[in-house]
Parts: sequence; structure tokens; C-alpha cells
Amino acid sequence: MSTATLPSYEDATTRYEVVIGLETHVELGTRTKMFCGCSTVFGAEPNTQVCPVCLGLPGSLPVANGAAIEATIRIGLALNCGIAKWCRFARKNYFYPDMPKNFQTSQYDEPLCEDGYVDVDVDGETVRIPIERVHLEEDTGKSLHVGGTGRIQGSSESLVDYNRAGIPLVEIVTRPIVGAGAMAPEVARAYVTELREIVRSLGVSDVRMEQGSLRCDVNTSLNLPGAEWGTRTETKNVNSLRSVERAARSEIPRQASLLDAGERIVQETRHFHEDTGDTTPGRSKETATDYRYFPEPDLAPMAPDPQWVADLKAALPELPRQRRKRLQAQWGLSDHDMASVLNADAVDLIEATIAAGASSESARKWWMGELSRHANDQDLDLAQVPITPAQVAQLQGLIDAGTLNDKLARQVIEGVLAGEGDPEKVANARGLAVVSDTGALTKAVDDAIAANPDVADKVRGGKVAAAGALVGAVMKATKGQADAKTVRELIVQKLS
Repeated sequence: MSTATLPSYEDATTRYEVVIGLETHVELGTRTKMFCGCSTVFGAEPNTQVCPVCLGLPGSLPVANGAAIEATIRIGLALNCGIAKWCRFARKNYFYPDMPKNFQTSQYDEPLCEDGYVDVDVDGETVRIPIERVHLEEDTGKSLHVGGTGRIQGSSESLVDYNRAGIPLVEIVTRPIVGAGAMAPEVARAYVTELREIVRSLGVSDVRMEQGSLRCDVNTSLNLPGAEWGTRTETKNVNSLRSVERAARSEIPRQASLLDAGERIVQETRHFHEDTGDTTPGRSKETATDYRYFPEPDLAPMAPDPQWVADLKAALPELPRQRRKRLQAQWGLSDHDMASVLNADAVDLIEATIAAGASSESARKWWMGELSRHANDQDLDLAQVPITPAQVAQLQGLIDAGTLNDKLARQVIEGVLAGEGDPEKVANARGLAVVSDTGALTKAVDDAIAANPDVADKVRGGKVAAAGALVGAVMKATKGQADAKTVRELIVQKLS
């Protein structure tokens, strides 16, 4: 259907109820794969981190990775899940070139963790996201389609890299999220953002979406108010937080246009296109029976010891939501200001800058001001800006000592970002320092008074506030290096 016939997003969400669900896959950061001893290091030459077990060769037998099981339980506990007293792995049968065994060792009706929740903040409101299950499985290999757009359609040939096959993979599945309405895409993004922060805080994965260690499938369906839930589509392997929101925002009007025309929604997987923001069909979506699940005969069931689980729960670190509330109180920020810090992904940077000696106010000023502008101009994440929290703290220390003012500090930042060294080295090399010696400033003050006789007369007449214009003239003449306080004192002294 032509995009010209699509209803607006606002119209679609006014007339239809939106139901979303999210399936998020997290590659664990274990040293070895889920069922064998192969390395999990990212970026190795294709098919160099494989063995008979992860290639599914005859006669090979799997052994479960204990570190992966522990990491999954910790994720489940952090998501307020119950931990199974007994569970087991199953075989999920399907054929695909990147699945060397023609089945995936996963979990089906007996997950390791289930019935949890996570709270997220969206537009000033707290939304509780229900978690259905957290289960452990192995990742697939990676298909590479050569030529064309990089997808199988139009490619000249396809290659398979099995290095990723068998890496421990945790799947976190929400229950249907209802009632979000027009805010559904924002809720989806907030949930994946919070989930990423939780997993990162546990230290069990680097959750780098650009490398595929965090991937999200966005399920979307529409129904008329009060009617049964509609047929869902599943937008697969969305690999950025922004795209999670965009995928849902794109799919809602598309489904609405089909329902408006009296057509049915096909239950299928869909591909999200970063360049256009649209989704296109993938394959029809299988049901559980299509996968012919059955218990994995080569692996023993798991029965986590309750005391071990209790010890893991007691050892959980401070989780991101609690940490944010603590830092917000310590930094004295409003909800709006804290939301800005979160949106900029600046919490860790500000906290590290404070730990290096800066005040919370100055740390936030630089990261949310000058450095955020640089990140936006260069299309970088804030953490990718080439300056460290320690260097920002050193910069503020030079300001606090009276060596620099804010204008000079911005020039020093330019030098640091250009790779010229630490702030003190840049300031010395560029000759940037505040001039506070009254003898050195006297001529500049006299020149400013002589050049602005009307302003000088106002100051003589008692309008001391008018001295600001003279201070500005001196600052301009000294290229911002004069100490403004000293300049003002000299002007008032000369004209009083």
C-alpha cells in the first residue's frame, strides 16, 4: 500500500488500541561458549572459533556453561523474577543456514526465570513492564549476503560465519504491554534502555547494540477499543534504542491502514530499515508447534540450589533505578534536569568527574553544555567525545584556582579534543591564563574609559551597573584573558 494512504500516527493511535511486546536477546560476556570451550571474543576471523560441539558434528556432546547459568539467574533476580526450582533445556527445531545443528538448544515451557517486572519512567509517569520469562539458549551463526543491499534479496552469494554459533544468549520476553496508547514507542525505548542499564550494571554483558550483543524484536498489534487483541507482527533484530522506537512508530500506521481497508494483518516477521524508518516483510511467523520442541536428551536438568540463589540475590549491585534516585538527590536535580542527564547518557560521566574532584554543578555544566554540543556536531555518543572525566575535573580545577575563566576554558577544551594533551598542558602551550595583575590591566581599563565617555559618566553618577559595558570592552581587548572581577574593581575605583 502506498505511503500516501497511510493514516497519521496520531490518527491511528486515536482510533486503535496499541499492544506491544518486546523480546530482547543479550549475549553474555562469558569467556567460552554455552556448551563448549570455544572462545567468544568478538571480531575474530570467520570460522576460527568453532569445534565439533558448536558445529553439531556427529558424536559431539554438550556441557552446560556454569557461568552463563549464574549470569542468567542474576539477570532474572534483577528483573524481580522467580527462579525455577527445576528446569531443563529443549531442542527448538528449524532449518536455517546459520544454525549448524538444524536445532537450537534453548528453553521452552520450563524457563530458568519467570514472572518478573521492571519499572520505567516515561513522560513523568512510572510504567510497570511485566516480564513473562528469562531463559537461556545458544546464539546462531551469522549469514553474510554479498552484493546488493546486504540482504538476501538481490545478493550474488551468501556466506556463513559460525563464530557466534553457541555463544550464551539470554532471551528476556515481556508480557503484552497494554494501555500505553500513543506512548507505546516511547515505552518500548524506555524499557530497552532500562534493561540495557540493568544488564550492564550486573557486568554480565557489554550490551553493545552495534555489535549485536543486545538485540530487540518489537511485537506490535492493533485492535479496536474493547475488541480482542489483533494479529501481531514481529520486527526482528532492531539494533539501536532509537530504532526500537522508530520501528514501533512505523508499524502502527501501516497496520492501521490495512485494518481501515478491511484487510487482515499477516502474522510475520518484518525487517526494519534504518535509512527509511520503514519495515518490510520477512517470513511468516511460526508457532511453538512448528518448532517441534522436545527435551534436550544430552543435557541434565537444572535444579539451582535455593541457598545459592539467595546468596546471588544478596550480592546484587545497586540497580540503575535506585542509583539514579540516589544521585539525583545528591546532585540536587529536578526530575526534568535528571531526565536530560539520562537522555544524554551522561550519568556515568558526571559521576566519574565528581569522583575526580569537580563539583556536581560544574561536572554537569561541562558534560551537558560544551561537550554535548561537540558530540551532537560530530554525531558521536557523549562517551565517545575524546576527553576524560579526569580531564574535565582538571579543567574545572584551573577555573576554581583562578587560572582560567569559562571563555578560556572552552578554548582549552578545543585543544584537548584536538589531541593536544591535558587541560594544563593545553593552557600553557596556548598561553591561556587569566590576567589579574592590576598593573597589566590598567592600560586596558584606561583605554575602555576613554573610548566610552558616556558610560564612564554614568558610573561616575552612581550607576555602577553600567560598568558592565566597560568590563566587556576590556575583556574584548584582552581576548577574554582579563579577570572580570579585578577589571570591575579597577573601573569602579577609577570612576568613584
